Amino acid sequence: MAAFIPRQGESGPKFPRTRDRSGSVSAMALRVPLSAEILLARAAAGLSRLAGAGGGTTVPGKLLWKLDPGAVDRLGERLSAGSALISATNGKTTTSAMAARILGPSFRLAHNHSGANLVSGVASALLASPHAQLGLFEVDEGALPEVARRLQPRAVCLGNLFRDQLDRYGELELVAARWRDTVSALPEGAALVVNADDPQVGDLARSRPAATFGVDDPRQSSPGLQHAADSKWCVRCGTPYTYDAAYIGHLGAYRCEACGHARPPLDVAARRIELNGLESVSFDLDTPEGSRRVELGVPGLYNVYNALAAASLARALGASLEALVAGLQGFSAAFGRFERIALGDRTLLVLLIKNPAGANEVVRTLVAGGAPELLVIALNDEIADGRDVSWIWDVDFEPLLGALGRLVATGERAAELALRFKYAGLPADRIEVVPELERALDRGLQLTPPGSELVALPTYTAMLALRGLVARRGFVRQYWERAA
Repeated sequence: MAAFIPRQGESGPKFPRTRDRSGSVSAMALRVPLSAEILLARAAAGLSRLAGAGGGTTVPGKLLWKLDPGAVDRLGERLSAGSALISATNGKTTTSAMAARILGPSFRLAHNHSGANLVSGVASALLASPHAQLGLFEVDEGALPEVARRLQPRAVCLGNLFRDQLDRYGELELVAARWRDTVSALPEGAALVVNADDPQVGDLARSRPAATFGVDDPRQSSPGLQHAADSKWCVRCGTPYTYDAAYIGHLGAYRCEACGHARPPLDVAARRIELNGLESVSFDLDTPEGSRRVELGVPGLYNVYNALAAASLARALGASLEALVAGLQGFSAAFGRFERIALGDRTLLVLLIKNPAGANEVVRTLVAGGAPELLVIALNDEIADGRDVSWIWDVDFEPLLGALGRLVATGERAAELALRFKYAGLPADRIEVVPELERALDRGLQLTPPGSELVALPTYTAMLALRGLVARRGFVRQYWERAA
C-alpha cells in the first residue's frame, strides 16, 4: 500500500520550486508546502458542507488548483497503482461506477463517484482519498487532455462522442482531434480502451494498440440511422458509411464502401442481448478469456455499452473474467441515471437526459417497458447543461405520446419544452407548465396514484436540484455521500 507520506522538503519552509507539466512555475508552490495546501483544501470542503453550499466535491480541488496547479500532478504520483481515466459524452458516470464495483475489491480507490469530472473534481477526489492505490476518474470530454497530461494515466477508456453542448465543446470533430492528440501523448505502455462501434472513437485505435469493445447482436439493431445520428461520414475519406447494424445513434457495425474503413474487430463484445423492460438487461459477455452470462440490474442497451466499457477497462487493469461478472451483477444505478427513489407510498424514477442521443435511448427504454401516462420533464440551461436548448427538437419524444395523458414541464426553459411537445402533437390541455421544480415535483406526485411510479426526466442541473429536494425531505442521501 502506498502510504500518504510527505515528500522531503514539504515540511520545512524551503519548499523547492516546482514546475507543472504546462511548464509554468507556480508562485504559491515556492512558499506553501503541499501538506499545508492539502489541509487548507480539505478545510474548504468541510466548510462547503457545513454551509450547505454543496458536498465539497469541487471546492477543495478548485482551491488547490489556484494555490498550486502542479499539486494535482504530485498527488497523482502518490497512487502506487497509477490512474485510470474514463471519458465519453454519454455514460461516463455509470461506466466509472461499474468499474469501481469491479475494481473495488482489489484496490483502494480514489474515485470521483459524485460525478465532479473537471480537473477540480479529480483533485478533490485525490484529496479525499489519501491512502488510495488506484485513481479511477470519470473525466469531462473537454477536460480529458489536461487531466491526462497531469496524471499520466496507466489506462484510458474512451466510450463515445455525441453532439452535446455545442456552445461549450464545438463540433464533434474538434473534440475528436483533441482526443487524438491526447492518445498520442499517453505514456508508453499505457493501456487504451475504445468503443469500436463509434467511428470517431474506434479510429483512435489506429494510432496505437488498443483494446476494443462493442455490441454484436443484429436483433437489437434499428432499421436505419436515427435522424439525430452524428458520425455518419467516413472519418478518413468523407463518404457516407454503410451500416450493417445501427444500435444507438451512430454506434454500430459500419463500413466505408469507398476506402474500406470499418469497425475494427471486437476484443470484448455483448451478444445475445435481452432487454427486460424497465427492470434489467442480460447479455453474453464475450472476452478472449471466455464468455459469461451477465444480468444487469439496470435496463437499456446504453447500459450494455456502459458495462462493456467498464469490463474492458477493468480487464486492461488485470481483472479476471469472474471479477468482471461479479462486479457488473452487483451494480445498481448511479445517482440520477435510472435511479428509483421511494417517496412514501409512491416511487420516483429519475432518468437523466442531456443530449439527443441519450434522450432518445431513454425514450426507447421507456417505451419498451410501457410508456408512462404521466411525465415530469425538467429543462435547464445552466452552463453544465448547455445554454443552447435547441437539442430538444432532435429528440424523438413522439413515441411517448400514445400513452402520455399529462406532461408537467418544468425548469428554466419549461416554456420551450412545452412548445416542443405541442408541436409533437400533445394537446395543450395535457401540458402543464410549472417552472418551479419543487412545485412541479409536488404536482407530479399529486397526479400519481398511491403505489404508482412517477417518471422524471431532468437535465443535469435539474437532476441535481431534484435529488437535493428529495434529500432535504429525507428520502435519499445527498449525491456526494457514499452509502454506508
